[in-house]
Amino acid sequence: MRALVQRVSRAAVRVDGEEVGAIGAGLLVLLGVGHGDDERACDWLADKVRALRIFSGASGRMDEALGDREVLVVSQFTLLGDARKGTRPSYVAAARPEHAEPLYERFRERLGAQGGVFGAHMEVELVNDGPVTLMVESPSP
Repeated sequence: MRALVQRVSRAAVRVDGEEVGAIGAGLLVLLGVGHGDDERACDWLADKVRALRIFSGASGRMDEALGDREVLVVSQFTLLGDARKGTRPSYVAAARPEHAEPLYERFRERLGAQGGVFGAHMEVELVNDGPVTLMVESPSP
């Protein structure tokens, strides 16, 4: 399981022009689920994202975790894309929707996050804060 975690001032996601999720200051998480991912990997990754100390504290250093800030999670199978060969990425590592969607929903619920619409064509708008962007992966099963 792979997540692109972005610290944002605000973020929103739209489907067919309708806003389906929006947050203020917090995290936008693009989440990719692979074939071997399971509930344990999902919980580990959600807990890791919650614990990341990437918000500025009183000292001005990044030493605070998510806390009460908001989270928006968007499914993103292209995070599992492999572009090492040729110019067309391969997505064979991405899990099928029937496997990925329940894990996406579990991840989102564990963080108390808003979300996009799984499998839909979405427009994601964000204002990156910092910018601070991290790639976080769950351990291999």
